[in-house]
Amino acid sequence: MADEVIGGYRLVRCMMTGQSSQVWECVEITSHRHFAMKLLLPEKAKQPIQRKLLMHEAAVGKEMTHPNVIRIHNVGNDKEHCYYVMEFFPAGSLKTRLNMRQFDFIRERAHSIFKQAAIGLAYITASGWVHRDVKPDNLLVNSAGDLRIIDFALAQRIQTSSMFSRMIRRLRGKQQVQGTKSYMSPEQIRGEPLDGRADIYSFGASCYELVTHRQVFRGQTSQDLLQKHISEKPVSPQYYNPDLTDECANLILRMLAKKREERPQTFHDVLMALNQLRVYKSDPVKQASGE
Repeated sequence: MADEVIGGYRLVRCMMTGQSSQVWECVEITSHRHFAMKLLLPEKAKQPIQRKLLMHEAAVGKEMTHPNVIRIHNVGNDKEHCYYVMEFFPAGSLKTRLNMRQFDFIRERAHSIFKQAAIGLAYITASGWVHRDVKPDNLLVNSAGDLRIIDFALAQRIQTSSMFSRMIRRLRGKQQVQGTKSYMSPEQIRGEPLDGRADIYSFGASCYELVTHRQVFRGQTSQDLLQKHISEKPVSPQYYNPDLTDECANLILRMLAKKREERPQTFHDVLMALNQLRVYKSDPVKQASGE
């Protein structure tokens, strides 16, 4: 497929292949600018539901204009191809960096990574959306430490609590449970209406993994893992990383509260807390600046 032209973009190299799509580095023929294209695999492009899912992802992303959210430039949906074109951001996900044991890279940038993600997620919430799949896989960080939030495949409008909307939800029944099991909030697992606090829980689970290099819960089965998110108290991240400050450990545990009312209520609250803490006790930059 390299050198194939789709919608005015020439495919250069395949950057990633997933279950239903590929991400390609591409060049816009008219401007010679580099972009990335998320393209449904040929067999998936024949399935209307797969097209609908990708177009949803593109439509939500196209609404977003923020330095910490990947920018969608163009969308294509013709007989043969279904794709969207986004900014070219050559960077590994934080999950990839964890798998490659780039722990020093993450440690040195942890405070900035947390703040950038919280700022981007605050913007997404303010735009009226719940991401529903916040995890290290969907946080890209380049070598300069710049962060982008990606993948709006599961994004959902924040649901109001008006009497009319509650009546509609009762008629529809419980929502289909979607998300990544290692990061899902209890209310997401139960199929309840979601707001930004569900993403705060997932962000807390992501932060936990970034500072301890292990997921907050592990289960023998999928059901066992989900049940732990609902009922089991997480071990303090300080147990696995004693260099973590009390303030940072406490914030992560607050984000992981089972009841959404006990979490920080907005990402602005998370950001305010982050602005007042050090991630690590031995952080030389923070100590040198007298903080």
